[in-house]
Amino acid sequence: MDLKQLEYIIQIAEENNITKAAEKLFITQSALNQQLLRLEKELGTQLFVRSRSNWHLTRAGAIYVESAKNILRIKKDTYNQINDLLELKEGKLTIGLNPGRGIDMFASVYPIFYKKYPKVKIEPLELPVKEQQYEISQGNLDIGFVTLQDFQKTEDVYIPLCSEAIILGVPASHHLAHLGGQLGGPLPEISLKHFEHDSFAVMQQGSTLREIYDRLLEDEGIAPPILLETRSCQTLFDMVSEQICCSVIPISYARPRPNVSYFSLLQQPVWEIAVSYKKGSYLSQAAKEMIEICTEFWLQKMSNLNGNQPSSPIP
Repeated sequence: MDLKQLEYIIQIAEENNITKAAEKLFITQSALNQQLLRLEKELGTQLFVRSRSNWHLTRAGAIYVESAKNILRIKKDTYNQINDLLELKEGKLTIGLNPGRGIDMFASVYPIFYKKYPKVKIEPLELPVKEQQYEISQGNLDIGFVTLQDFQKTEDVYIPLCSEAIILGVPASHHLAHLGGQLGGPLPEISLKHFEHDSFAVMQQGSTLREIYDRLLEDEGIAPPILLETRSCQTLFDMVSEQICCSVIPISYARPRPNVSYFSLLQQPVWEIAVSYKKGSYLSQAAKEMIEICTEFWLQKMSNLNGNQPSSPIP
């Protein structure tokens, strides 16, 4: 069986277009089409339903692609195990990172990793949590660094690195701002009910933080107006800092500002910073080393925020 042929068919299936697949594979469309036709003749059936704008798998094609992915995963796991056995310290590691701070983390930890594994090629990909989970399930990511709660986890493996508090940020111009606190000390505890008529900046639908926020609102039985939906946690903080609206944000995005007041929420929401990988796959020594270095990074980062424990609740 030609492993390169497996990669070709998987790429066509992922792109739903043979022209785009050929571009990604750096081969001509004609050459890729010949590979496909040869395979379909060998199998005695078509793998794709063709159209000008969209190709999609036939039932036989779906079976072939699923098996092809399993074969390539077995190959990768086998090579990784042998590399570890021989202590070669080489290969490739594809890593999923949260947009924004994921790259900041990578920039900090990669020099440490490189000193130990200079021959391991790293491919970092910035992807939202849900996209990382999908790519992990498909075997396209070796490991992914994600932030989520237990109800958002898939059937794959999750290794917790640390937990992070989710807090409320309020502009200093808000009439309750004087009851709030600042980072580095206990934060007053408050119910979101006090802010049910205030505008909020929130993450876009589908993000893990938005799902957590929506659950908090459901628990309180409120629906504050949404002023802005964004894909950036940094933007949430900026909107509060600019005195535009309130927001529920991860504490690591909060900054000590005299024009922002902070509260702990009654539910004490936290999410987990974790690393995930495909259930049943082999975790290489290089991947384990990367996880260990990243764990140290997050523990050190969060240790500076440990003073923000809730104080007495505000009635």
